[in-house]
Amino acid sequence: MAESELNLIATPPCAGLLPLSIGTVTASEEPSCALTSIAPYRGQEGALSDALKNAHGMAWPKPGRMTGKAGARALWFGQGQALLVGPAPDAGLARHAALTDQSDAWAMVRLSGAGAQDVLARLTPLDLRRGSFKRGHTARTEIAHMMGSLTRLGEEAFLILVFRSMAATLAHDLETAMQSVAARKRL
Repeated sequence: MAESELNLIATPPCAGLLPLSIGTVTASEEPSCALTSIAPYRGQEGALSDALKNAHGMAWPKPGRMTGKAGARALWFGQGQALLVGPAPDAGLARHAALTDQSDAWAMVRLSGAGAQDVLARLTPLDLRRGSFKRGHTARTEIAHMMGSLTRLGEEAFLILVFRSMAATLAHDLETAMQSVAARKRL
């Protein structure tokens, strides 16, 4: 085998699939960044929250919530779990929690624009109305027929995470839902 055949090239999960703009909604892949699962050791929740604040400027997220801001977020990711999105975890966090690198495991897609909520309403059973699912709210939920995570980043902006192996399926399902919403607006 030639040496050139041995070189592997890293590609983002949605390479060649996104960005996609239909009507007023755009689906785009978020830039690659560190994704770290954090699970506090028994009795270490408070100390972990303090360490997270000191190291990354954000507290431990409450159930169904996100802390932090663009570039450094902590998403509630299930009972006793959070996902640190953006920075590599400070080594001091390991005294209070199990840290697991998830960087290559997830596809991250931003859905934005007027009608993004309508697109997602076709794919998830969540009540996405602004009064129920506000900015900073997050949920582990079904997205079409996949399990994933959905976070409201703004009025008409959402972060969607699904397993990397489901990136093409997510892009297809988003495209179909975006076309349906755009067609209804043309009527």
